[in-house]
Amino acid sequence: MVESAGGGPGDGTAEVLDRPLPDGVRRRVVGIVSDGFGQLTVTELPAQLRQYARFAPNRRVKFAGNAMAAALETDTLFRQRIGEKFREAQPELAGALDSGAAPPAADPLDVAAAAYVLRPAGWVKLVTAAGEEAQRADAERADEESRAELERLRVELDHAREHTRSETERLRAELESVKREAEALHRKLRSALSDVRRGEAALRKAQAETDIVRAEAQLQVSAAESESRRLKARLGEAEAALEATRKAAREGRSVEDMRVRLLLDTLLDATQGLRRELALPPVSVRPAETVDAVEPGRMTPKDIAARALSEHDPAILDQLLALPQAHLVVDGYNVTKTGYPQMPLEKQRLRLLGQLSALAAQTGAEVTCVFDGAELAAPVLLAPPRGVRVLFSKPGVTADELIRQLVRAEPPGRPVIVASTDREVADGVARAGARPVASAVLLKRLS
Repeated sequence: MVESAGGGPGDGTAEVLDRPLPDGVRRRVVGIVSDGFGQLTVTELPAQLRQYARFAPNRRVKFAGNAMAAALETDTLFRQRIGEKFREAQPELAGALDSGAAPPAADPLDVAAAAYVLRPAGWVKLVTAAGEEAQRADAERADEESRAELERLRVELDHAREHTRSETERLRAELESVKREAEALHRKLRSALSDVRRGEAALRKAQAETDIVRAEAQLQVSAAESESRRLKARLGEAEAALEATRKAAREGRSVEDMRVRLLLDTLLDATQGLRRELALPPVSVRPAETVDAVEPGRMTPKDIAARALSEHDPAILDQLLALPQAHLVVDGYNVTKTGYPQMPLEKQRLRLLGQLSALAAQTGAEVTCVFDGAELAAPVLLAPPRGVRVLFSKPGVTADELIRQLVRAEPPGRPVIVASTDREVADGVARAGARPVASAVLLKRLS
């Protein structure tokens, strides 16, 4: 049967359709292929359609419609097998197409789809005629729908015109009524305007009198407020002067008492230390002992000068810290950046403070370490070690200025030692009475 469907010289396999299949014909062709698809074995299907073998007919049409139409067009054997299944399903239509006369009552789209699959002689004319018939039917259906829509629009237009006429009459009546009401309102408005003018005149007169009274009252209030502000300013100045006087008296007395007490403690400690060092006998000095001479076994002034310590000898720092009430002030970053500049600032501070704590414990001296606050990116959370006072300069104040303030705060006569390599700091504290020591000397002593 396959050979009879596609092999004779009188069949239509040599005919070619010179235009695309009409949409209606194509849908019917896909339906015919889908119906015959399920009756074929997997081996009888083209390779590109075997993945759809287990699909249901509706899913097969949805997902494999294009693939089935393409296979039907390009695979002659597959088309012949689908045509054979179609002949078995609809033998009457297939026989009529083979004889060259389609059934008169058949749907033109079904006839065109069957002709496209079976390819009898003259199938191209059948497909073309079915497409033209479908287009003609669509045009007639669209024309009927257009006429029905036009008729509906005519009816709606008539209703709209009738509604517009009635609405216009109603609005015209309302307009007449509104005009009459507006005329009455205009008469009332003119009467009200005359009353308002009389009221405004009386109000302006009352406002003028009120303005006069208010101006006089304002002058009196301004004078009273000026006097009150003057008295308050004098009272504030007096209170500020009194408080400043009291504060100056308190601070002056407190600072001076502290300075005098600290100087007295320094003198007492120096006197006691001198007495202990001299170990004076309880007898008076003999006159012969006042004569300058060299006794046997004692050092001459030249020997004493030879034994003087160098400025770079760490032992000189021990001698200075051994003085009574000695106060060591350290320029923190100057020392750390001299000794170990490669370390982070936090570790520099911790290392120096640990060494200064040990020095304070050994010597018993007061130790203050000053750091520059400008080096800080954030507030420092630091617990000062025992025996060491840690200070950071305020914003706008350098560590050098803070060191000079500490030196000036000490009473004259107290031994103050400042450790810094900065020449400006050393000269400044030396003029204030302190003893400058190089940072390298302190680092040698700490190491």
